Amino acid sequence: MRSRTIGVALAGLLLALSPAGAQERFPERTVTVIVPFAAGGPTDVVARQLGEAMSRDLGVAVVAENVTGAGGTIGAQRVAQARPDGYTLLLGNVGVATAPALYRRLPYDPLTAFDTVGLITPVPMTLIGRPDLPAATLPELVAWIRRTGAEVNLAHAGLGSASHLCATLFRSLLQVPVTAVAFRGTAPIMTEMMGGRVDLACDQTTNTVPYIRDGRVKVFAVTTPRRLAALPDVPTTAEGGMPGLLVTIWHGFYVPRGTPRPVVERLAQSLRAALADPAVVARFADLATTPEPPERATPEAHRALLDAEIARWRPVIAAAGEYAD
Repeated sequence: MRSRTIGVALAGLLLALSPAGAQERFPERTVTVIVPFAAGGPTDVVARQLGEAMSRDLGVAVVAENVTGAGGTIGAQRVAQARPDGYTLLLGNVGVATAPALYRRLPYDPLTAFDTVGLITPVPMTLIGRPDLPAATLPELVAWIRRTGAEVNLAHAGLGSASHLCATLFRSLLQVPVTAVAFRGTAPIMTEMMGGRVDLACDQTTNTVPYIRDGRVKVFAVTTPRRLAALPDVPTTAEGGMPGLLVTIWHGFYVPRGTPRPVVERLAQSLRAALADPAVVARFADLATTPEPPERATPEAHRALLDAEIARWRPVIAAAGEYAD
């Protein structure tokens, strides 16, 4: 009888230690979301809001950790090299798709290094400027830039960042040389812009809406086909005579390739629950964005968009001739 009891106990221990046992119990400890951009920035805001809601659903803490540098690739590499057990996630934006074109020696391949979990939110961009800039509309801004030329500085948060992609597209449409200035994150850009030392930037509404509403920066347009409910008085880029400046920054969760499928599905389920959380919906609305619908917050929809966006941005970046290495 004693030997049978020991055998049953050993079998239970082996099951608990096996990958299948670990999958059944997932999660048992803190889940870390790597944010590859600075604290307080637009991607960080999304991560922390989701983390609170997912913590309630998963029953464990979901915490954000900022791992910055190289346009988001250092944080992405951290996740690519992490143990594929579901406890380390990457919250990446469109920069995951543009990295293969920007970095000729990228230390990972986004298509093979990660498993997709699901899409989170499509965030619009806003074209903003210092409050004392001598233009009130997008046509007036373009005219001012053409008169001023290279003396105009256009800030972004580093090569590969969302603000850099939008700025690159804006510069290509202008066909006027302006001076690009790189910062480590968008928070210092806003500080310098409010102080009058930065002329222009293109950044996500999750970062800019509070500054726009308070009049701390001047806004010229939103980069969406239609006006935003959160900024109803701000015209679209098409209304301002620049229909080609359409940029929406999508976000998604990634895990290291090889993460067990049941774990990926549990994380996707938790993501969908968080995106339906009234607090998340309200917070996103206040920041001029909306949660992705359930059918988009899936590994399959996320993978399809990643493939399409890699193909979309490669020629844009190649035409700009800017590389991060």
